[in-house]
Amino acid sequence: MSGNSFGQIFKITTCGESHGGAVAVIVDGCPSGLFISEADIQSELDRRKPGQSNITTPRAESDIIHILSGVFEGKTTGTPILLLAYNKDARSQDYDELKKIFRPSHADFTYLHKYGMRDYRGSGRASARETLARVAAGAIARKFLAEKLGIEILSYVEQVGNIITNIDVTKVCLADVESNIIRCPDIVVAPQMITLVEKVKQQGDSIGGVVKCVIKNVPIGLGEPVFDKLHADLGKAMLSINAVKGFEIGSGFAGVAQLGSEHNDSFVLKDSQEATLTNNAGGVLGGISNGEDIYFRVAFKPVSTINKEQQTLNLDNEAVTVKAEGRHDPCVLPRAVPIVDAMAALVIMDHYLRQQIYAMNRGVTS
Repeated sequence: MSGNSFGQIFKITTCGESHGGAVAVIVDGCPSGLFISEADIQSELDRRKPGQSNITTPRAESDIIHILSGVFEGKTTGTPILLLAYNKDARSQDYDELKKIFRPSHADFTYLHKYGMRDYRGSGRASARETLARVAAGAIARKFLAEKLGIEILSYVEQVGNIITNIDVTKVCLADVESNIIRCPDIVVAPQMITLVEKVKQQGDSIGGVVKCVIKNVPIGLGEPVFDKLHADLGKAMLSINAVKGFEIGSGFAGVAQLGSEHNDSFVLKDSQEATLTNNAGGVLGGISNGEDIYFRVAFKPVSTINKEQQTLNLDNEAVTVKAEGRHDPCVLPRAVPIVDAMAALVIMDHYLRQQIYAMNRGVTS
């Protein structure tokens, strides 16, 4: 019944809360022989950690990762890998006033009604702090995919509020994404996004936006129809991230305005290889990767915990006002980029290993 595990062969199980002792993840099913170090994982966690700029939460967590099992002499052993990072800067007293109050649009309400109790300190398990574990596990998957298969996964902030970049996703590189604190590779649009987030922060409010992701060099054949289609699992992965309210792959919702003759991706030969002339499908046909770039968009809502007075109810169903005083991101987008990267890597890694088993079985029976 637990919802704390993800994946079938490359499987992760996370644990930990915002104000608990630590956040951890067990990675099971990683092939042996992959060179992995704490530094490899730390570089990804540093992109996600709080306090990295003036437009993120000021919580001062270094998020130092520890590899406690599954790695020997610098290489994965094939046994479960335990990764752990201790919480160092939890200020639970900041949440004392929220002990008996439901924050508007927050998981406080649903957690209490589901479990009969809730951890009001920084949202407990509902906090985005849990995503530290995903990013740590995703760093292992991402390294395997890059080194063994040449698969590249790259996400960036495409939109904040009503400010959007139309930069070509196929021409974006990691250096461009990391060149500014909003993680938008468009040098013209990025400063506008930063200014908007700073303005919203000064007002004690929050704002949402869209992260776009492209996955390059994916082999043909990944995906398990009918219920484990590749894009279905990508959608589940992204929608499991805190604050995500929308997912679309390829042309997405814009495709409804096209005719079939306009939307269809014709097959052609490119450099003696089968390919499609266009990529409205976003690299997936019938739930199976077709060899083209996979690209999708993920919509993040504004953070629900804000520093403005709002009407709500307390545990006694009395009307009250609430104004959160804790440390919160005015916009989750910059820190969400490595989370989207990680979840994409976990899905592709799991499906690659599943395809290897399928191909092996097919070879035995043929």
